[in-house]
Amino acid sequence: MKLLDICEAIVDCPHSTAKDEGSGYPLIRTPNVGKGRLKLSGVHRVPENVYNQRNERAVPQEDDLILAREAPIGNVAIIRQGQQVCLGQRTVLIRPNKEYVDPDFLVYYLLSPELQHKLLSSANGATVSHLNMSSIRSLEVQVPDIEIQKKIGAILARIDDKIELNTAINENLEQQALALFRQFFMDFAPYGGVAPSNWTEVSLDDVCTRITDGSHYSPADEPDSPYPMYSVKDMETYGFNPSSCKHISEEDFRKMQKSDCVPLLNDILVAKDGSYLKEIFICSDEKDEAILSSIAIFRPDSNIIMPEILLYLLKQPSVRKDVGDNYVSGSALPRIVLKDFKKYRFMLPPMDEQMKIGALLHAIRMQIKANIDEIHCLSSTRDALLPKLMNGEIDVSKVKI
Repeated sequence: MKLLDICEAIVDCPHSTAKDEGSGYPLIRTPNVGKGRLKLSGVHRVPENVYNQRNERAVPQEDDLILAREAPIGNVAIIRQGQQVCLGQRTVLIRPNKEYVDPDFLVYYLLSPELQHKLLSSANGATVSHLNMSSIRSLEVQVPDIEIQKKIGAILARIDDKIELNTAINENLEQQALALFRQFFMDFAPYGGVAPSNWTEVSLDDVCTRITDGSHYSPADEPDSPYPMYSVKDMETYGFNPSSCKHISEEDFRKMQKSDCVPLLNDILVAKDGSYLKEIFICSDEKDEAILSSIAIFRPDSNIIMPEILLYLLKQPSVRKDVGDNYVSGSALPRIVLKDFKKYRFMLPPMDEQMKIGALLHAIRMQIKANIDEIHCLSSTRDALLPKLMNGEIDVSKVKI
């Protein structure tokens, strides 16, 4: 049977783009479509009139699926309870017929290797590969008994529930850390709103042993090489996405290493080009991975500043605005001008005073890292279970849900 046979509707969104208004309904674009769940952190938002226009063909509702027609092509996520969203460009709404198919099962079925292969094989487009609506609707599917579907869907959904919970916890921890930093280091709340006399005005250049960007030369892609090479497009909130990057030969990696384009432990990596300062994170581990010039390296001097102090300074929204107003050039592709930005000045307390708050910020960062490690473990478990559940290698007939 075809996908359309087990669905009530398969509808594409309007092909026009919608401007981010900063508030209103979440606009689900293809980067917001994860593997199983929607990625709502940093999502664009639109007002009610745009929401109504874009959802004119079908209003997304709980248990509907959203499929990405372009990069990340083939990703599918389910709309959970309470998520009132708007369809963005190049997304498709799939409404399962619950008489024939369980929504949770259908998400993971479409993400299974067999179905992903079918979807990707049907993609076309010379410049940008994409899925067309006819091939989505006519996708050949074969689903088991509905009770088996519900058991498989429940097993995998519980894993994603935990991943989603960890993600929400991390977002909350991140906001706590930002607020704590702002209260002490920008508003000076514990000091009557004024920086103490023993604090010093410093520049970024004063507190870093090195401020630079990655390689301006991009070596050829070597897909089978173990050495990843990252650009700003591969950055996520707390690290790199290894599934989207290129790889380079060992020879090219060693050259980039000699050029100091391989981050060290406690280096702070900053999105420099395009969506500047959107992603900023500390290297918690030393790995054999190289970076390109769209990413900047800030190497804190540990004798002068705690890495977490510098991290949460650079993450402050007020700093991002200041950077946009004073330290960015280029209109088509805005980028931070590092030779100017390294002169950015701020107030810094002595190290013993830094330790009081820095220790809390470090503890928060370590908890975030532990949650991320668990997310990676859960994701690997889910991905390993997925094909085994779908092909019947794991028998779920006696599983109680």
